[in-house]
Amino acid sequence: MSNVSAPQPTGGEIVPVKFSRLTRRGILLGLTLAQLIALAIGGASLVLAFYAGGGILVLYTAPIWLTAAIATWVPAGGRPLIEWLPIVTWWLWRRSAGQLLYRRRIVAPRPEGTLALPGDMARLREYTDPTTGAGMVHDPHAGTLTVVCAIAHPAFVLLDPGEQERRVTAWGRVLATVCRSGRVATLQVLERTLPDSGTGLAEWWAAHGTDDGSWASTTYAELIERAGPAGERHATTISLALDMQTSARQIRTAGGGIKGAAAVLRQEMSTLAAALRAADLAPTSWLPCGKIAVILRSAYDPAIAATLERHGDLGQSLATAGPLAVNESWSRLRTDSAHHAVLWISEWPRSLVYPGFLAPVLLSTGIQRSFSLLCTPMRSDQAARDIRKKKTEHISDAAQRQRIGQIEDASQTAEFHDVLQQEADLTAGHGVLRYTGLVAVSATSEEDLEAAVAAIEQAAIQASCETRLLVGQQAQAFTAAALPLCRRL
Repeated sequence: MSNVSAPQPTGGEIVPVKFSRLTRRGILLGLTLAQLIALAIGGASLVLAFYAGGGILVLYTAPIWLTAAIATWVPAGGRPLIEWLPIVTWWLWRRSAGQLLYRRRIVAPRPEGTLALPGDMARLREYTDPTTGAGMVHDPHAGTLTVVCAIAHPAFVLLDPGEQERRVTAWGRVLATVCRSGRVATLQVLERTLPDSGTGLAEWWAAHGTDDGSWASTTYAELIERAGPAGERHATTISLALDMQTSARQIRTAGGGIKGAAAVLRQEMSTLAAALRAADLAPTSWLPCGKIAVILRSAYDPAIAATLERHGDLGQSLATAGPLAVNESWSRLRTDSAHHAVLWISEWPRSLVYPGFLAPVLLSTGIQRSFSLLCTPMRSDQAARDIRKKKTEHISDAAQRQRIGQIEDASQTAEFHDVLQQEADLTAGHGVLRYTGLVAVSATSEEDLEAAVAAIEQAAIQASCETRLLVGQQAQAFTAAALPLCRRL
């Protein structure tokens, strides 16, 4: 859980904020359940060897208790070896079952209303809301209904500090609105870079330019024609996922089924749109199924993104928006025209930072990437129970460490203070959200991808963040990081 604590603003100046630390505590003395099970197995084998006669039996059982000790305490990639067991097992099972390769069956018919996407996303269904015309994506297994909104906004870094602080406060009210709803499963903010097709510059020149045949106008028109397709633009969307299980009563009241869910989701859409306008964010439109299809196709096949933008009627079908081929490896993902790698923001800034701290990542040039911020709101009662549980665990662990003479380190004290701050914020009426930050980097070759990933990692360091390459789950991570479907890891 990532929470923010900030001092009260004074004089209209922008105020630094602080994120809570990533909780790394376990069940007992910092050990997780997997570590405790491994220790129990190793300890049981050692005790049985002693009671059975000791001596040579201890040596015979050495592979068991030594393996358990190594798996419990030896780290690899920032986590103990025992915690890699589920990831590696799941990866090997998928590899043996041939699930790392995907090829679309062009000739074979698909059920009507389904999305041509790989893996577990093949279960997704499309629905067009007859009232708003918005395209909605239904996940029958997760029980969610997702809608996507395009957002227009000014460059935050170019605003003066007072205006930045006002906009940050307004965005906080948007998140508070989502938290108070109780029916929202996930809110996703997706900011991606796209190759510019040049249509924006051409349209501006057609509307404001003076084509009088002079040398200056001719040169300017040629410059726009040449430089436009080579440019880069940023696009931002906000996706809202309705929790159909939590909203079951309202859905039945609205008529039940997918139509009732759409009616309930329209209420959340109206509330979110009003909150966004109050925050000086311009929701341009709720995207229809055709526009969502273009986003999905551009994510899997970036080379065709500019073509889809120039030809508005091309690729406007969710039934054909998925990739033609996908090859997943341990740390990479290969789709139609690009190689991808997904990074997880494993640690947000630990010290006070200003709201524009992500500028090095978001404003990196020459890199095609998608930044996804997944916000999962928690109900007040759930957040209160979670905080009470954490407080109890911290206090009991501190008493246990004092009993065995273990020293309390600064990180454990800082985590406890974060829990107290979260409790104070919740008592003051603020909402609690779980944040997950993902960065999907794309390139045309493996060499370019390596360079782009290294550049993003350096940019994250400048932003006071720590990133970790997600291994063994690149396909699932890519759908969460690059697609506006509110998918979670």
